[in-house]
Amino acid sequence: MRTIENPNLAQLLMQLRFTPQDKQRRELEAAEKLYALIDETRQYPFDFVCFHITGFHPQGEIDHRLIEGKDLREDLEVFIAKLSGTLAASVGEQGEKVYTAEELARRFNVSTKTIGRWRRRGLLARRFVFNDGVRRFGFLESTVERFVQDNPKLVAQAGGFRRLTAKERQQVVRQARNLAARTSSSRHQIIEQISGKLGVAHETVRYTLQEYEKQHPDNPVFRRPSGRMRPTEAAELYRLHKQGIGMRQLMARFDRSRATIYRVINQRRAMTLLARKINFVTSKEFLQDDAGKRILCWPLKTDKPEPDKRVEPFEMVGESLLPEYLQVLKTTAVLNRDEEIGLFRRYNYLKYLVATERHKIRLSNVSASLLSQLENYLEQAESIRRTLIEANLRLVVTIASKHTGDGANFAELVSKGNFALIQAVEEFDYTTGFRFSRRASLNIAKEYAKVSGRSTELTRRRAESLATIQRGLRQTAADVLAIERTRQSLAEVIREELDEREQHVILHHFGLLGSSVRKKTKTLKQIGDELGLTKERIRQIELTALQKLRQCLSKEQFELLTG
Repeated sequence: MRTIENPNLAQLLMQLRFTPQDKQRRELEAAEKLYALIDETRQYPFDFVCFHITGFHPQGEIDHRLIEGKDLREDLEVFIAKLSGTLAASVGEQGEKVYTAEELARRFNVSTKTIGRWRRRGLLARRFVFNDGVRRFGFLESTVERFVQDNPKLVAQAGGFRRLTAKERQQVVRQARNLAARTSSSRHQIIEQISGKLGVAHETVRYTLQEYEKQHPDNPVFRRPSGRMRPTEAAELYRLHKQGIGMRQLMARFDRSRATIYRVINQRRAMTLLARKINFVTSKEFLQDDAGKRILCWPLKTDKPEPDKRVEPFEMVGESLLPEYLQVLKTTAVLNRDEEIGLFRRYNYLKYLVATERHKIRLSNVSASLLSQLENYLEQAESIRRTLIEANLRLVVTIASKHTGDGANFAELVSKGNFALIQAVEEFDYTTGFRFSRRASLNIAKEYAKVSGRSTELTRRRAESLATIQRGLRQTAADVLAIERTRQSLAEVIREELDEREQHVILHHFGLLGSSVRKKTKTLKQIGDELGLTKERIRQIELTALQKLRQCLSKEQFELLTG
């Protein structure tokens, strides 16, 4: 039997072993009642667990981390089994029927393996001393009845299972083959029909056919679909593959061979690479014969020791205005000139390699090794890009702190400055000899100038600003249509490239759910309240999402998004 994983619950069990048996019985029953209350999708504090079992709150130092409901149920199963083993109660003292696993299997016409599966689904067992003097697991009548009431469908389906004879298995295969040839019924529908005719469980028929096809791969019962996979099916297959669905599951779901599944996945990988927008800053050294050896083999040392404590420019703003993640930036290592040049050289060279090598991709005969190599280049480039951005986030804060006096919100300035920083990383030409901070500072300052200008205009010349807004609203039908098309394309990219939470942040913060004329934007705080997250966490999610989008959006789309 496995051990209890939660140290607090394990300690409680150890303490209860030294309590009187009457108290142990009460707490055993309380633990079983608690088990029935636990929802696997929720989290629980140990204080809640301890109080429900003992009636008292825990004393002394405990681990205050929340316990996942699934883990708690598994630990309670072990807790109940071990505590009942300590009691070693006789079956004759229980006042109700106690079943062994074999007796329970006979009652429901199932195997003992099924009883074991039921235990994993919540059928609780205790250790008892049976009439032969042997300790073993048993099941109280009341516990069994409660499980049956809670899982009627599971119990009913299990009762239909039985071992088929060789003749019955042949009959199942023959009927399935005939139905598959004469009708257009699906595999599931055919299995249901045979299950009803023979009076056996659906799973029994399904398992029989599955085993037959494993043993006779050259003579399948069901015809595989002919022809090429439809684009919608191929897109769905690739989406599931990226989510981590295994090959066996994909083969079963789409009823295709392993080779076909791999071919579709590789074609989709190739199409994604060919469609990806890749911008890079070129250099003459990329064209040299030994460019790859010199650039990719050169070690990049970016790990730096922790700096001494010093006053940073953004400390003048006040700690209360700084998001939590910005305080971490005080100790983030900065890059020296050589490290910076080396990173930008490799970053652009990796993208150059992908842009110049992907013409070798042939959709009719995709090379998996070529795809893996190009994808690896892009992964390396993305890692370098994150390093460059993170190393310069303090620059954004420093410049933002100088513009807070213009009536702009500090947090919003940091957010806009991060956009400008991302853009600067993409545009910086390391061959000029200038430091990156010079180009980034210029981009950030330009962005803040727009913010400052808008704030001043709204404050001093509202009438003129209102007229400008009104003129902007009177766009021509063609302009509106063009913008809407761009927005729709942008929305499609967002849905394909971002996860659900990143989509929510981007769509609501930049107002993509409204019209092109009247955007319905939300602040980071409002979005955080909706998702139950802090404003700082929302900003981190937004920055990650923008880094992804910058790789696949055109310049016009990115400007439409962030403008």
